[in-house]
Amino acid sequence: MTVLVGYVPSPMGMAALQAAIGQARFRDEPVLVVNTSRGDAYVDPCFAQQPDLDAVTRELTASGVPFAIRQLMQGRDAAEEIADLAEAQDVSLVVLGIRHRSPIGKLILGSTAQEILLRVSCPVLAVKAATPRRISRAAGPSRWPLPSEP
Repeated sequence: MTVLVGYVPSPMGMAALQAAIGQARFRDEPVLVVNTSRGDAYVDPCFAQQPDLDAVTRELTASGVPFAIRQLMQGRDAAEEIADLAEAQDVSLVVLGIRHRSPIGKLILGSTAQEILLRVSCPVLAVKAATPRRISRAAGPSRWPLPSEP
């Protein structure tokens, strides 16, 4: 079996890659990195260029996990490619990086992650990229003890 990761050159793609490496170690399985474009790779920001692929290769080589990288430009969307590969490659887990989107953004543009969740029969792990924590003003001001307080 194999851990498949849908990779895009972004912080969410690297978060997905890291999670896939951890899952592959836990399961003692290889990683299959998939990066796709509908054919407009020169203008598609999700299509990994050679420096991005080199960074992925370095990360996977350093991890010691067996891996393969597939970059596809067959005119189909990422959800179709990943779902077909998950079925054909005997995938035990699909790992995806996700980002927060507004309800309107989801309505207009759809959601690749949601489509993958609905299409594949194996478990899907969705991970977010680490973001700096923000201090919420809604919680009110913090009250730190003064030196004279116990």
